[in-house]
Amino acid sequence: MVTQSTSAEKTYKVAVSILATAGGVALLYYGQVFFITVIIAFMIAFLLEPAVRLLMKIRIPRGLASFLVCALWLGCLYFAGLGLYIEGMAMADDLPAYGVRINQIVESGAARVDSFEKNVYRTLVPKRFQDQEPTPPEPAAARGKRKPTDPPVAPPVQEVRLRQEPTAMVSYVYDYVHSFYSTLLMASFIPFLVYFILSWGDHLRSRLLFTLEGEPRYTVAKTLDGVGDMVRAYVVGNFLLGVLLSVASVIMFASVNLPYWQLVGPISGFLSLVPYIGMPLALIPPLIAALPKNDPALYLFLLVSVGLLHLFALNLLYPKFVGSRVHLNPLAVTIALMLWGILWGGIGLLLAIPITAGIKAICDNVSGLKPYGRLLGD
Repeated sequence: MVTQSTSAEKTYKVAVSILATAGGVALLYYGQVFFITVIIAFMIAFLLEPAVRLLMKIRIPRGLASFLVCALWLGCLYFAGLGLYIEGMAMADDLPAYGVRINQIVESGAARVDSFEKNVYRTLVPKRFQDQEPTPPEPAAARGKRKPTDPPVAPPVQEVRLRQEPTAMVSYVYDYVHSFYSTLLMASFIPFLVYFILSWGDHLRSRLLFTLEGEPRYTVAKTLDGVGDMVRAYVVGNFLLGVLLSVASVIMFASVNLPYWQLVGPISGFLSLVPYIGMPLALIPPLIAALPKNDPALYLFLLVSVGLLHLFALNLLYPKFVGSRVHLNPLAVTIALMLWGILWGGIGLLLAIPITAGIKAICDNVSGLKPYGRLLGD
């Protein structure tokens, strides 16, 4: 009797766990805009926290230091966006040259494919069949009813009036604008969230710990410190590594007079940090910028230099900046990328590793979850 009761309790707990997991996944999927906004705000706050603490060391209050750091951050974003806009407008003026070059590449590729097909045809088909050009037979009804000299009779053209449903177009435009408006609205909260996290972080932490006593207070404090240190190490490490890669890319691209190297260098440097697909993504901007030059040596230089820079950063710089603090095994990283990519798309690929690192930090500091932390770790 006791065994049956224990078995029923285990089954009940498993069923509740499965339902809770399914509910959590559904909540993450349908509330992705909200959760992505909050996570990005916390990551930016972790990135700016060292600057706030630096200002606090010179006797500036935390609220004022948070405001100054946020203002500086928004100013940097503004000037960076202004620079990207200016370079983008200059690139837009050169779009005809890029269009001509792309058409040449497409026509050349089509000609090579056609030549390849002809060579395959000549190789596989006997020569006596290659000289014969079959002509389609004329239908019997046409031979009996009209003379060979008669002009072809065109079928009567029927006027077809297409009536477009206005409601479908209005609904499509409304859905598109609504989705864009929701994303823009949530993104507008990020600066305010970052400021409040920086200015009220210590206060909220102390209030949270004040509600606990004994061992739970120590566990929660240790967990918060672990999550903060790991996520901060990942965010700050990736940012510094992206800056180094951007500077190196700008120097390389400027040395060969690559068009728009001021814009292409930073984009290529930070795209190189995307897990697993960073190298091909980093190659796309410089190769597109080099299209009007039509120089095979330049293409080869870009392929080799970007590839070597990516491998150097991945194998030597990344472990020093990020890997020594994250400690995630490759299988856990791959599964995390797949899961968060399915849930949140492209932004999920960028947030997968810091989210998984934060989960691992929680597991490492909670005694009942330590086995799961070792499962995720290297």
